[in-house]
Amino acid sequence: METWVLGATGRSGRAVTTELVSRGLTPVLVGRDAARLAEAADRIGGARTVVAASVTAAGEEIRRQRPVAVINTVGPFRATATPIAHACLDAGAHYVDLANEVSALATTLALDARATTAGRSVVTGAGFGVTATESVVVALCADRPPAAEVRVDMVPSLAMEAGELGDALAATMLDGLPGFEGGRRFQGRRYRRGRPAPARLGGDATPLTLPDGSRVVTVGMPLGELIAAQRASGAPEVVAASSEAAPLRHVLPLASVLLEFAPLRTFAIRRFARVRFGARPASRAHSWGHARVRWADGTVREGWLRLGDAQAYTGAVPAEVTRRLLAGEGRPGAHTPAALFGPSLAESCGGEFLLDHPVTA
Repeated sequence: METWVLGATGRSGRAVTTELVSRGLTPVLVGRDAARLAEAADRIGGARTVVAASVTAAGEEIRRQRPVAVINTVGPFRATATPIAHACLDAGAHYVDLANEVSALATTLALDARATTAGRSVVTGAGFGVTATESVVVALCADRPPAAEVRVDMVPSLAMEAGELGDALAATMLDGLPGFEGGRRFQGRRYRRGRPAPARLGGDATPLTLPDGSRVVTVGMPLGELIAAQRASGAPEVVAASSEAAPLRHVLPLASVLLEFAPLRTFAIRRFARVRFGARPASRAHSWGHARVRWADGTVREGWLRLGDAQAYTGAVPAEVTRRLLAGEGRPGAHTPAALFGPSLAESCGGEFLLDHPVTA
């Protein structure tokens, strides 16, 4: 049974392909450049490749060749997730992506009725941020009533390869914020009284002491974890935060205003895409997903998910999700990873839960 990997020559695509092979699955590498696809196929001992020059072309090939599952690693997911997911459902294929844009999660989860009717699974957010934080929320909220308040924090650690940031990632970072209800196009978001509401981009700064004793600051960002945490907990009050945005928290409010202007946004994306950076080792020994949950009766629980390199985890999660789907362990509809498969998914990808671990904040 063939699993297609869109964007197979990129860093995430290569990681996903390696993890699929390690699980005994057959990847088909899909991308725009035939030579790069051939090189990527050689690295895993040979694999079939499909050249598709655009998202539209990829969708056409999916409908024509009818793979059993498709993993989409091509950002910005705000632009790619919906057309590829529709192509998958037309072809009778499962769909999995790595999206972390709040707008992309919202639109993809809205395909629930269509996926249910098609008898296939659509899984969005199968990367580090959504899966790591949502898994902690699911574990903490098991057998509990809906929560009153939740905060989730993602603290990634990953080694960087030398190279340019690239068009897709630059567009994901600058054009994907946040694009769904509750405020201005590039304003922050949180949940208030059960509805998306405006928030200061880079606000809600909180210092955290990690279980290993090191300290980080996380700040509010309108990422996919926000939707996943609210759905997993039922809480009307939710904040999602990231350590990666903390160094920029003082300039993010100004940036959010400037990004409202399309010419400035286009210019910034082009310049940002051309930024080159050198290789560097991981910033810390572990990556972390964190959640703090409070219930109406005053009960508070906190927990962490400890794992290794965030990029490696982003390769393992979609591969394991796909393996489970092909084994018949999923169910039709549109889902986030831990909501579909529970906390065991995070553990099977190398994560370790530290629940009710004391946190200084």
